[in-house]
Amino acid sequence: MAVPTSIPTFGTDGVRGRVGDELTPVVAEALGRAAAEFLPGSRFVIGSDTRESGPLLQEALTRGLRSVGADVADLGVVPTPAVAWVAADGSVPAAMISASHNPFHDNGIKLFAAGGLKLREELEARIQTRYVEVASELARTRAGESSTSTDLRFDRRASPEVEGWADAIVASVDDQALAGLTIVVDCANGAAYGVAPEIFRRLGANVTAIGVSPDGTNINDGVGSTAPQTLADAVVAAGADAGLAFDGDADRLIAVDGAGRVVDGDRVLGLLATDWATTERLRDNTVVVTVMTNLGFHRAMAEAGIKVISTAVGDRHVLAALDDHQLSLGGEQSGHVICRDLATTGDGILAGVQLLDVVARRAEPLAILAERIMTTVPQLLRNVTLAARNPDAAALLAPHVTAVEERFGDDGRVVVRPSGTEPLLRVMVEHIDQATAEAACAELVDHASRLLGPGS
Repeated sequence: MAVPTSIPTFGTDGVRGRVGDELTPVVAEALGRAAAEFLPGSRFVIGSDTRESGPLLQEALTRGLRSVGADVADLGVVPTPAVAWVAADGSVPAAMISASHNPFHDNGIKLFAAGGLKLREELEARIQTRYVEVASELARTRAGESSTSTDLRFDRRASPEVEGWADAIVASVDDQALAGLTIVVDCANGAAYGVAPEIFRRLGANVTAIGVSPDGTNINDGVGSTAPQTLADAVVAAGADAGLAFDGDADRLIAVDGAGRVVDGDRVLGLLATDWATTERLRDNTVVVTVMTNLGFHRAMAEAGIKVISTAVGDRHVLAALDDHQLSLGGEQSGHVICRDLATTGDGILAGVQLLDVVARRAEPLAILAERIMTTVPQLLRNVTLAARNPDAAALLAPHVTAVEERFGDDGRVVVRPSGTEPLLRVMVEHIDQATAEAACAELVDHASRLLGPGS
């Protein structure tokens, strides 16, 4: 039995790591056992993306779940939001085997509580403690054993059970709402390859699909939301009105306008927020974003009279704020968009439908709508390598951050945060003047390197 070189901990979105090193059958089985203990229910549903490691990890996860009495159902290859929808519809806990936008050699396991909600931090911490205990025990007792073979009974096709999710997306807008639009859909050779193009066709769009030939190793490889140039080229070549790119598990969306320009999560949220405000769908006239959302978005929403709540990075924090304040829309610059009245998690396909519905109803090109919604403030992102993971790293840099922010006033801002998974400090600087932003970012990176770097 393969054992992990180290036991991966929960990051911003489940447990993730390189398959065979950090993420092994031992890890998956231990996580399954811990999840079943803390996420009770007579049934547990599992989905996966197209990575070749999916069946092996699913077999181990299922073994762990069943070891404490869970009845496990296989949903096949389906998007993460489809798994969450089934969990919500049946009030059962669930897991998704995916490393999202990462390359194929990584994989991960995301957990959902009964009702399709991502875990709150306190529950995740309890599962984490138990899972590490079980993984350590299994690693000791099974060292040297041969690896368990893959159970080929797992169905790599989507289960009919997820058809209700697709029907709900189609029903979220008017019948044939996208008729007349020509679009390109990029499924990243991932979990949406079989279902996403059909959803848009059902709504009347003329669809060209790319990234729909998964082979187990080509997920996110030069396609999808992390490589939008492929989509941009296809949109321009086809003379399409717009393009939609999803990541490997289709919980995030990056759009492209007819000119091939990227429309990121900030602009998608801005378009939906302003449109929903006019139709009274935007509850309390408020949208939820993370600290990484561009300053230009905040300025645009203030001008539109829309309130903004900011959270820590991670769509689960956005969801928590949405539920705590009973709001309807939130998301991240990276493309997670949560339409809370329609879903329990980020759903790239649903977000794409909602975005194109705005385009169709406004009868204006996405290029014009996206350009008009906001002016992006220059934003710089830098990573500083630390001597070791240090949750207090940002606090140590705080005096320098304060000095920069005092100079900036209302014309810029700084966000410094430690990575949740790597020994890195992430430095983000925004300012209306590019040169000022670059100088301040270099200054903070220099301070961080001297104070916290490997040679400090």
